[in-house]
Amino acid sequence: MSPSVLTGRAAIERALTALGERLAHAAAPCSLVVVGGAAINLLGIVDRPTRDVDVLARAGTGAKRIAPPDPLPQALREAIAAVARDFGLASDWLNTAVADQWRSGLPPGLAGRLHWSTYGALTLGLADRQDLVFFKLYAAADQTGPESVHFQDLLALTPTARELERAAAWVKTQDASPDFHAVLATVVDHARRSLR
Repeated sequence: MSPSVLTGRAAIERALTALGERLAHAAAPCSLVVVGGAAINLLGIVDRPTRDVDVLARAGTGAKRIAPPDPLPQALREAIAAVARDFGLASDWLNTAVADQWRSGLPPGLAGRLHWSTYGALTLGLADRQDLVFFKLYAAADQTGPESVHFQDLLALTPTARELERAAAWVKTQDASPDFHAVLATVVDHARRSLR
């Protein structure tokens, strides 16, 4: 049997609550910053399945500073594995693959706009809608097509023309190739027309 997906906000919250309980039992509190489909679900913007929870960063005391998440603490890795087993999820249901974004840069001011939630000993900083527009535009340009889940998420975020312009300026800094910039311009144009 293949691993289950997280079927929406309620399923994501159940898994995170279980993770927070395990961390509390291990006396190993942890603060993480989450982006992607899980963040959009948890903010109540969409309610759709997602395969994983994308961890962009770890947060320090008081959640004022963020840093790359790797390596995740041993207690957190063990708790992730236990929740995967208990809920029938993929072993990487919570992962740091998106943390590669640190190499090319984060949207300016992201840390100051995070929305914080607590699940037992797990504290989550959810990326703000503004930052999710940046990330989803980048992902939509990278995985083109109006059927792309990233493009659909971008539309669900209902960015204004100005927000798309600002996001596109940032996305251009992530990939300097003219071909990518052409794809990005097409995605922005399609988003503007879809949001009219």
